[in-house]
Amino acid sequence: MSTPLLRTARFAELTPFEVYALCRLRVDVFVVEQECPYPELDGRDVEPATLHLWAEVDGAVAATIRVLDDGATRAIGRVATAAGHRGAGLAAQLIEAGIELCDGFPITLGAQAHLEGWYERFGFRRSGPGYDEDGIPHVPMRREPA
Repeated sequence: MSTPLLRTARFAELTPFEVYALCRLRVDVFVVEQECPYPELDGRDVEPATLHLWAEVDGAVAATIRVLDDGATRAIGRVATAAGHRGAGLAAQLIEAGIELCDGFPITLGAQAHLEGWYERFGFRRSGPGYDEDGIPHVPMRREPA
């Protein structure tokens, strides 16, 4: 695997090919692999303040996240890594970059319950009771500004 290229852009700055690749990865992971038929395109991607972060490996999108502006807080979500690139640390690199972009703001996220410990590595802590989302146990998490 070649060195990943980390990219960041607002929706209006993405090429049609980048939009397609980011959406394709998210659908492949969440809708197909995890069998969650839900409205993947929720309208938040196109908000002017939303930032899309992704890792390209050999010219292909290998992992992605998005950072949302929720006013007094920021939210990290749609964390997805292509099956063939898992375990390479790409999602961790994107989470760290996303945290830097949220400097000074608390950050929230809805973590799949089995990944709670993984998110704790980045300073996130459970912030409420667990819940079910599309048949997958989740926990709300929050990270306070440093």
